[in-house]
Order: sequence, then C-alpha cells, then structure tokens
Amino acid sequence: MTQIRPSQTTTTPALAFVASDRPEAQEARAALTARYGAVPEENADVIVALGGDGQMLETLHGNMRRRTPVYGMNRGSVGFLMNDYEEDGLLERITTAERTTIHPLQMDAWTEAGEVHTGLAINEVSLLRQTRQSAKLRITVDDRVRLEELSCDGCLVATPAGSTAYNLSAHGPIIPLDARILALTPISAFRPRRWRGALLSHGARVRFDVLEADKRPVSATADNFEVRRVARVEVRERRDVALTMLFDAGRSFDERVIAEQFAN
Repeated sequence: MTQIRPSQTTTTPALAFVASDRPEAQEARAALTARYGAVPEENADVIVALGGDGQMLETLHGNMRRRTPVYGMNRGSVGFLMNDYEEDGLLERITTAERTTIHPLQMDAWTEAGEVHTGLAINEVSLLRQTRQSAKLRITVDDRVRLEELSCDGCLVATPAGSTAYNLSAHGPIIPLDARILALTPISAFRPRRWRGALLSHGARVRFDVLEADKRPVSATADNFEVRRVARVEVRERRDVALTMLFDAGRSFDERVIAEQFAN
C-alpha cells in the first residue's frame, strides 16, 4: 500500500467535505469545515465523505471523471468502506492513509424494446425478477454458454470491493481486493438447486439472456442505476477506470476483508 501525498502547491491536502442527509453527517460536515476549511470538490486533493457506505458509493460515482481520492468517515448505519469518525488529527490521518484502488464494472443492458443503457457499478451488477414469477436466465462467459437455464430470483456479478455487500448476503464469496477475481452469484436459485455460483477472472465478459422475458420480466441494476424489462445484459470490468479510497494506516481494505471472513 502507498500513502497519499499532499498537493505540490500546498503544504497540506486541500479538502472537500460531502455528507449524507443524516443529521449526524450534516453536523460533522459543519464541524469539520469550520475546523479544517474546505474547497470545492473540483479543487480538492482529497474528498472526505461523511455517512455510511451508500455515501461512499455516491461520492465515488460522482467522482468518476476527476478520480480524486476519497476518505470516508462513518456517520451512517453501515460503514464497512468508512474509517472511524474522529474530528482530531484528520490531516495527519489522511496524509498517512493507505490507498486502495478499485475498478468498476460496466453494464450494458438491452431492453425488450431494443434500447441500450450503460452504467458503471462499484459494488455489483445485479439482475432481479420483477414479478412473483422466478426469472429464467441463460449465462454466457467469454462467448461460451455455461448455464443454459437458471431459474432464480436473480443473479449478480460482484467486484472484490462489492463482495462483502449484496454478494455476501446472497452467500457469495468474500474476495481479497488484489485477487483480480469477480464473483458470479445466484440469488435464491431454484434450478439447478446445487449451483452456488462461480469465481471468474477479472477479465471475463459475462452475458445474461433473459428467457421468457415477456412472461418473466427482469430488471438490471448497476449499483443504484436500474433498467427495467431487460432482454440481455453484458458485464465486464473497466480496468481503465481507477478509483481511490483511503483507509487509516493499519486498517486497510484488505485487512477488513480478512477480518470479515473470521467474524462471528
């Protein structure tokens, strides 16, 4: 892991603060801004995100083009991607922080009407049934059909960063960040009952074809971007897009992943 360095034009990193709508996050933003000062996001060396994991994802998505490092502090309910909240010593924590680089997934989704929608996902791309009837999916990996028909509530492709989120809830594997692996995980699979998913190379191209789409409609979601009534979805990693999260020294993302696997 490398450490972030202050901007060459300043002695300390210029900070921008963003916060969720939760009162404690807004209060933290006001307190930290008063104490450390703030600049607009486009001028920041580091963006400090205050809230839960949802706020971290929202900040990273909003920063796709600038790709400024993001340092999160937990002022929400779930904070796996966040550091502990503490007003004191923020500049020192940021300048000694460990970098974690993540690469999003690109989702290309074709609707039944023939429209194409593209979205990026930091955590996962998921397909979910829209009605009471199960979804039926054909799964192709690198142009080879691997599963002719999966009857299920849905299926997802998760990044290592997202492997501890929805993927873990669906009984998918936790993946170390440097493993260069994607998780392909079914959601409540009905047939075949014993299929529990697969681990794929980060370079794999995954295609889902929705079978009986008119009778069994399916939606596709890239993090919080949803497309309804899809007919086909293709997923691949965008290695050319690199986003940076900062974690306190000794509390890196990799350490959190290892600790999560031994949690009760």
